[in-house]
Amino acid sequence: MELMVAMAITTVIVTVLVSITAIAMDTWNRSRAELRAARQAKAMVDSMASDFESMVTRRGNTYEWLSAINSNSLPGEKLTSTNAAELIMFSAATDRYDGEIGINNTNDKGGDVSCVAYRLKYKDPIVKSGTVFKTFVLNRLLVNPDNTFNDLLGKADLPIAFSKYSSKLDEVQNFVCENVFQFTITFHIEATRVTDTTSELVPVSVTIGQTNTGQVTQSLKIKGTGLKVVGAGASVTPEQLAAGRIASVEISLTVLTDFAIDQLRKRPFSEKDKPEFLAKNSYQYTKRVSIPSM
Repeated sequence: MELMVAMAITTVIVTVLVSITAIAMDTWNRSRAELRAARQAKAMVDSMASDFESMVTRRGNTYEWLSAINSNSLPGEKLTSTNAAELIMFSAATDRYDGEIGINNTNDKGGDVSCVAYRLKYKDPIVKSGTVFKTFVLNRLLVNPDNTFNDLLGKADLPIAFSKYSSKLDEVQNFVCENVFQFTITFHIEATRVTDTTSELVPVSVTIGQTNTGQVTQSLKIKGTGLKVVGAGASVTPEQLAAGRIASVEISLTVLTDFAIDQLRKRPFSEKDKPEFLAKNSYQYTKRVSIPSM
């Protein structure tokens, strides 16, 4: 009887220990996944925030200074991204000339305006033509000031001018972070709405891609003549929106866990499975950046 009681007590203790260990391991794995996702998101939003904080635009010309376009072909295979903006802009990036600014060598030619581009694709982050370890990869290309001045500044259509650098953007050395399932940019604009009797400042938010309400904005461009927005259902007229100024930019990322990426390589997903899968295996990060006066 004593032996049976001892065995029963031991069984209960072992069962409790196994349960506690399983819960602890699950918590540890989730914390580890969230920490890695946070590290990925921080690398991306910090880089992009720095570029936006030193963004360069000029009024009174016909040139294009920023182009943010909703991707026509969203990345992904078994699970397609919900948003993947393509961004090209001019910025006084601090890492121009490989970060050797003001150093007495042959790298710094004295230019201070670089072209910066971002693009999200579903590809192998290490091997250019690799297909085994594909994931959602966000790349950043910095075009140094000399090439920016010769090839990109002073162009009326920035994406067309940038096309000669488009293939370089996808090269592996321009990799910033992986597992970024969704990349969305929201521009917060201050526009003046004028009526016959009043004039008021109206905040207008323009999200590149599809919003939660289903509204789709195809593109936002900053030109020397003002803002050009295609597809926004704004509360002001196109003319009033064109005369507005961008006060801030909100960068939004959805980062998948490594487990989720592994599942994407193994099985397909239906539209019914997608929301639950993303809710369990993804993390959202947002950062709002004030824009210098333009």
